[in-house]
Amino acid sequence: MFSVVKNLQKPIYAIVGPTASGKSELGIELALRIDGEIINCDSVQIYKEIKIATAKVTKEEMRGVPHHLFDYVSPNTNYTGADWARDAAEKIKEIEERGNVPILVGGTGFYLRALREPFFESPKTNAHLRVKLKKIKETKGAEHLYKILKRVDRKSAGKLFPRDYVRVARALEVYFQTGNRLSEIQPNRAKAPEFAHRIRIFALNPPRESLYERINKRAEKHFATGLVEEVKHLREHGVEDDTNALGAHGYRRVCEYLRGERTLESAIEQTKQDVRNYAKRQLTWFRREADVIWLEGFGDKAETQQKFWKLIKL
Repeated sequence: MFSVVKNLQKPIYAIVGPTASGKSELGIELALRIDGEIINCDSVQIYKEIKIATAKVTKEEMRGVPHHLFDYVSPNTNYTGADWARDAAEKIKEIEERGNVPILVGGTGFYLRALREPFFESPKTNAHLRVKLKKIKETKGAEHLYKILKRVDRKSAGKLFPRDYVRVARALEVYFQTGNRLSEIQPNRAKAPEFAHRIRIFALNPPRESLYERINKRAEKHFATGLVEEVKHLREHGVEDDTNALGAHGYRRVCEYLRGERTLESAIEQTKQDVRNYAKRQLTWFRREADVIWLEGFGDKAETQQKFWKLIKL
């Protein structure tokens, strides 16, 4: 009990930023210094069997630091930000009960927001409506759904990206199932958890050209080390192309290649572009969040880590 009360005064760290910016390395270094345990805050690394293009840390790279919420969701599961927030809150409680420090690491800003600002109780998914929205996306594109959302709930649309199909579709589902706008009912959210005010967010901001170079090399490495074979294996074992898991960067383009919709070279180049665009969106997202402390540079570089230690007085 004493350790729990004591930990209620301690900060919880969140290491965020764009993909390929060295978040995992910085998180592990921090954990080694403060008896920390890492909680994954990446919407793709949660999935079992999805390995190569997720850049999950290996056992060796973990260096003995406990890692949580990795490889624990079936790739066919429709796992939401609210699901992750619930699971992450439970892990934070468990870690602090052990007297250790939770460290959230990942680039999914929506997950982190869901943890700090809990959602309202949303209606259960209507499978028929979801199929209809998916067909619209396939025939007219995700941007068409975004235009529909702008007509029925302009305020919610203003907080989302036009190609963010998952969240745009969810806002439309809420509207068409309940008749209420998501932007109007979201303020009636659950009370923020006790620990929300203790989360200190540090966002990495590496040089843009160097980041893009890393992203391109990483994509090439993923394809060279068996990404296509991994996707073939997943599809052969019942994972559908339209799941969140195979809709992730890299996986989606491999599925298009395997369906004969593009060449392998095109899949590789489009993956690079997709991930570069995603990195830009991640940076934009975190610039909109409150109380973010920015760290210039890559998290796996000594000079960036030295700046970080000074900021947190380690």
